[in-house]
Amino acid sequence: MTKTFPQIPGVDAAGTVVSSAVPALQVGDRVIVTGFDLGMNTWGGFATLIRVPASWVLPLPDPLSLQESMIFGTAGLTAALCIDALMQHSVQPDAGEVLVTGATGGVGSLAVAMLAKLGFQVVAVTGKTEHHEWLRSLGAATILSREELHDQSGKPLLSGRWAGAVDTVGGSMLATVLKSTRYGGCVTACGLVGGADLTTTVYPFILRAVSLIGIDSVNCPLSRRRRLWHHLATAWKPDRLETIATLVSLPQLCEKMDAILQGQMVGRVVVWVGEG
Repeated sequence: MTKTFPQIPGVDAAGTVVSSAVPALQVGDRVIVTGFDLGMNTWGGFATLIRVPASWVLPLPDPLSLQESMIFGTAGLTAALCIDALMQHSVQPDAGEVLVTGATGGVGSLAVAMLAKLGFQVVAVTGKTEHHEWLRSLGAATILSREELHDQSGKPLLSGRWAGAVDTVGGSMLATVLKSTRYGGCVTACGLVGGADLTTTVYPFILRAVSLIGIDSVNCPLSRRRRLWHHLATAWKPDRLETIATLVSLPQLCEKMDAILQGQMVGRVVVWVGEG
């Protein structure tokens, strides 16, 4: 995404205001910034000091610490947008099973924990068998392998099982999720690690009235961000939020980036960029 170098990445940041040109943000206020152009063409959250437009900045909800807000970060906001969309499409805790793909990733693990906190029956999909117990500790009721969500039959529809889904993978897995979603169900799509192409038919949409909702957290309006961050700080906050993240210093960051690129990362990484 970056077009200019040198560049400091980091699409999330939380800290304290040291200077402000707008009355709504005062020196000393605790604030968060996620998305927009942060870390792309604007120096990002891995810097100790950043300057951003006031329209990108949200006051940190009082119940959250700065560290907790970064455990959520863009991943938490994305998961919250998915859950919000499901609930707006009548997927409530008593509707049936809700699927989460890529469940050990940042968005996936937070979605599992938040859905479970809200009383949903969560089915988690992962290829990391060694982390099944961790997913259960977050609230997953059932765990499926990746292979179980890669239908090769060529059928336009499968038995309807899911009341809703949070898909962080895309590709053939999303196609399988769509044709196995129940009548009136809702699928939210927010990732493409499994591929950007989607090969499907209209049958899930015209025979089962399935909704496919695209999720974008980068340019989400501040009004919606403010409402969802309130939820993240209160009723949607997982009881064991700290278990989803690892805290590292800036010099340790390259090691964690390598682990992400090799598909070895689980949960979230919070980077402390200050001294000490």
